[in-house]
Amino acid sequence: MNIGFIGLGVMGTPMAGHLADAGHSIFTCLNRSPLPQDLADKGVEVVASPAEVAARCDTVIVMVPDTPDVERVITGEGGVLENVREGSLVIDMSSISPIATQDLAAAVNAKGGLYVDAPVSGGEVGAKAATLTIMCGGPQAAFDRAEPLFDLMGKNITLIGEANGAGQTCKIANQIIVALNIEAVGEALVFASKAGCDPAKVREALMGGFASSKILEVHGERMINRKMDPGFRINLHQKDLNLALQSARALGVSLPNTATAQELFNSCSANGGGEDDHSGMVKALERLANHQVAG
Repeated sequence: MNIGFIGLGVMGTPMAGHLADAGHSIFTCLNRSPLPQDLADKGVEVVASPAEVAARCDTVIVMVPDTPDVERVITGEGGVLENVREGSLVIDMSSISPIATQDLAAAVNAKGGLYVDAPVSGGEVGAKAATLTIMCGGPQAAFDRAEPLFDLMGKNITLIGEANGAGQTCKIANQIIVALNIEAVGEALVFASKAGCDPAKVREALMGGFASSKILEVHGERMINRKMDPGFRINLHQKDLNLALQSARALGVSLPNTATAQELFNSCSANGGGEDDHSGMVKALERLANHQVAG
């Protein structure tokens, strides 16, 4: 089938590649960056605009950084919505506002289209390995159409609820948990290192106990080895925690530790670390302790 895929970034490129490898014809449009050579080799075709992508494809996937980007791609001038028709399927795999998601879905529905919000977790590693967790919101019929495509990009695929925005709400919850785990691992390693222990040995020991986690395994190693090349950038996690805090305020919910994690990310950005991997939160904790985790 013809599939539109808009947003060929760090994660979007391998995701689109998996769809092409399965035999689908992929159409895209570009903003600033050229088409990655890997996708060109797989026959991905570039057209002029999101509207033209939608004209060529009954299914369009969007994977861009933030709420305004999704709004521009779908409802902006030359956007997907211009060519949504009866039976079109729009899938947003970005991480954006649940409230904006409901508005976007309503606009697509008004033209006879179906909408699924399907944000992902797993980072660049999961995108390349096709092992992403995909959290979905939308009508069962829309999810059933989208699921075979999700199967090509991920392993843990769940319809959270039939209301659009449910997937985005789940993703916000995911990002809260991830941020607080990164903070906990960073705090523990800074503490152990300043106390004179080898943080690598501390991490190894903790991996065998109840404190074991994927964050300790992957991000703990990054903190120790000082490998801050982004799998998921701090400035993107800041965006997600902003969504968490804004949504919590609207719901009348207090998220005190989420707010603390956001302030640590803010410190990293203020010191030039916004493009670091989010494991770089440890640098804010190191500044507070006047001590760097020893590699």
